[in-house]
Amino acid sequence: MTHFKLLFSLLVSMILFSCGTEKPQDIKKIDETPVVEAPETPIISYSVVNSYPHNINSFTEGFLFHEGKLYESTGAPENLPQTKSLFGMVDLETGDIQTKVEIDKSIYFGEGISILNDKIYQLTYKNQTAFVYDAKTYKPIAKYSYQNKEGWGLTHDGKHLIMSDGSNYLTFFDEHFNVTKTLDVSENGYAVDFLNELEYIKGFIYANIYTTSTIVKIDPESGQVVGKIDISNLFQACKSKNMYSLETNGIAYDSISDNIFVTGKMWPTIYKLKMLP
Repeated sequence: MTHFKLLFSLLVSMILFSCGTEKPQDIKKIDETPVVEAPETPIISYSVVNSYPHNINSFTEGFLFHEGKLYESTGAPENLPQTKSLFGMVDLETGDIQTKVEIDKSIYFGEGISILNDKIYQLTYKNQTAFVYDAKTYKPIAKYSYQNKEGWGLTHDGKHLIMSDGSNYLTFFDEHFNVTKTLDVSENGYAVDFLNELEYIKGFIYANIYTTSTIVKIDPESGQVVGKIDISNLFQACKSKNMYSLETNGIAYDSISDNIFVTGKMWPTIYKLKMLP
């Protein structure tokens, strides 16, 4: 028994010694590195300055101001036989489009438009084709192909045409549709997909995000989203007037009044907005 007690005492001493001699640096410390949250993208406020009628059969794909006139381009889904693929000037009294060009909707689905250096450029959805017209006579003067699988929105920065294709990339072209660069658009490190109708405003690219009521403000150098506009209340107002109103799609900047005009596919209303600082 005495031997047992002695062995037991020695064992306990060894355990206590081994526990007591653990070096401080051997003890694992809890990682105390602070978690840094990504900054929230600023929300751009606005006020509604005015509203105008919009033809509820206009499946809006492009929207822009040129020489004091509002232009709109439309597409024609097969399940909406009342729609057409065309573009022209919008009569703000009626909301109707004074058609200047209409393309065969059995072949082409009209998409975004832009006016640069007295030429009107019109995209098509899946034909990988851009049509070019004289901005005064509306006569066709050229036709170009592009590699993007689809054509969505179109704008320009005064020198380059800028096109969206439904992805998180914007493609910059020269006047002959030669690619000059592509821009990867992201927000806090995450790709921003479904870029749709575009407008270039005061050095930034504004884009509708397809299926949402959000317009994002994009830095054309970095591709970073630096601001957001939420027009979901305008979408709901249109939906209450016309239950067939679809996605928000249409941004046109009037540099004279410094206002933007927004609408959507088959909306009954065009809104004139003043962005607030």
